[in-house]
Amino acid sequence: MESGLYVGKLRHRRFSPKAHSFAYPVFMAFLDIDRLPELMRVSPFSGYNRWNWTSYCERDHFGDPKMALRERLRMDAEQSGVVLPDGPIFLLTHLRYLGYVFNPVSFYYCYDRAGELRIMLAEVNNTFGETHNYWLDASNRRPSATAQRYTTPKRMHVSPFMGMRMQYDWIFTAPGERLVAHMNTVADGQQFFDATLELERREWTNREMHRTLASYPFMTARVIGAIHWEALKLWAKGVPVFSHVAKGSEGMKQRAEQRSKEATT
Repeated sequence: MESGLYVGKLRHRRFSPKAHSFAYPVFMAFLDIDRLPELMRVSPFSGYNRWNWTSYCERDHFGDPKMALRERLRMDAEQSGVVLPDGPIFLLTHLRYLGYVFNPVSFYYCYDRAGELRIMLAEVNNTFGETHNYWLDASNRRPSATAQRYTTPKRMHVSPFMGMRMQYDWIFTAPGERLVAHMNTVADGQQFFDATLELERREWTNREMHRTLASYPFMTARVIGAIHWEALKLWAKGVPVFSHVAKGSEGMKQRAEQRSKEATT
């Protein structure tokens, strides 16, 4: 297992109360979390904790950015009653582009020393500045012969067009030449919405980084633009809006504390 780039498409489909779907091209970085500074030296146009055309910044993920990401994962797992395996951990995420980033969801693939994928983490962010970690392990795994499959209750408000009384059904293929990450949103036993990442692997090299950046020069702007454009179309279709009543949630508190720490350093 090596770090790389994954290029492909993201598709969203809504089934109720009004049908709505869209897809757009994306690319994401797949990074060994123990080699982040080294990996981001792949190109003069990439950087670690500094501004560049593309960059990885520790503050873009949960916890104290002064701590190593593996330690933050270990602590968060422990608080959730999860034992983090002691093998490699890879992060599938959007990088910063010209200093700007928004990650609707980042995935952590946690392996044991034998190379078996044991645990996953979905780090979900919303446009209100909140974040929530969904740990996916044996406690919420569902039987599947071909993929890693898990079910969790929805814990954080994300879209104003979806309520909170829902469950997430997560389905992942093992990262290889292709990678699929799929999430069903289920309400009252019925499929309400799904999102699918279908990606193909490219090597983590100077040449592939430049090729990909040339093809997707403003990835974050594309993501955030698509979120608001599709929200406008849902509003025009008359899809009901759910107010966000949990702005004081733990996720927002965590992000506010993190920003306060950054402001004093």
